Amino acid sequence: MIEPNSNVALIRSVPAGDRVPAVFDSPHSGVDYPADFDFSVPREMLRRAEDAFVDELYASAPARGAVLVAARFPRSYIDANRSLLDIDEALLAAPWPGPLARSRKTELGIGLVWRVLDNGDPIYARKLSVAEVMRRITLFHQPYQRAVKDAIDEAHAHFGTAWHVNCHSMPALSSQVSEEGPGKARADFVLGDRDGTTCSPEFTHFVRDSLTAMGYDVKVNDPYKGVELVRAFSDPAAGRHSLQVEVNRRLYMNESTREKSVDFDSLKRDIDSLVAGICAFAGARGSHACGHDDHHGHDHHHGHGHAHSHGEHGHKRGH
Repeated sequence: MIEPNSNVALIRSVPAGDRVPAVFDSPHSGVDYPADFDFSVPREMLRRAEDAFVDELYASAPARGAVLVAARFPRSYIDANRSLLDIDEALLAAPWPGPLARSRKTELGIGLVWRVLDNGDPIYARKLSVAEVMRRITLFHQPYQRAVKDAIDEAHAHFGTAWHVNCHSMPALSSQVSEEGPGKARADFVLGDRDGTTCSPEFTHFVRDSLTAMGYDVKVNDPYKGVELVRAFSDPAAGRHSLQVEVNRRLYMNESTREKSVDFDSLKRDIDSLVAGICAFAGARGSHACGHDDHHGHDHHHGHGHAHSHGEHGHKRGH
């Protein structure tokens, strides 16, 4: 376990190659459980909430010139992909002192701080104090969201555009607390753009077509439309595009043992290819390309001259 402090909330990997205006983030792959979690269920059951290995699946992004942000803390401790207003008062020992905006996730017990597991079992044997939740917000939730926002802002300031991919995994079957009800089979990949409001249709179609060309079954906004990170930081009209990507866990792991399957390396190669395509797509749409001498800098911003060609780049491989 780790002691909660502001230095352990996340890992941000800076681009190692020519910079492109692409940002990838994995908010639910954290496995470092803070010492003050105080859960009352078996830890192995709690770990089912993790998007296991997603940060590893997208680890090639920095080599392609993109920023990769990954949470170190677990989703069940506090969910970095939820709004600050998504407070579940049923979990608290005292009234919340700030504004609230209950969502369907809150009603299911999986709001900002989870109250139950995916099977409906309670996570805690007691109520949480307001101070505990505020501490988690201050030291974990806010640093993570700020890191993602800063990376998008930097890309947009440097290139005049930003392409953000919010990376997740999903169980093969829907759970007890799923909005669509339990026991429903999921596609290989689900893309979420909140019904076309968080990114250009061109970007959604590019990612969908890239995955389809690899032989995967892909759905869009069914059942996942995208949650807080794509909603809060997107503005397609201003050149800020965010897309949520969910990959089915049955493609790369045993959901019972939480071990990688024999297919992990094959999926990793395909996601590497997808990442390369996305980075080329983003790079072709930026109005300034960084050279090798400045790709580690984040505070310098150049004036934007003529735009590069907007033709699609990135190769699609059939399987």
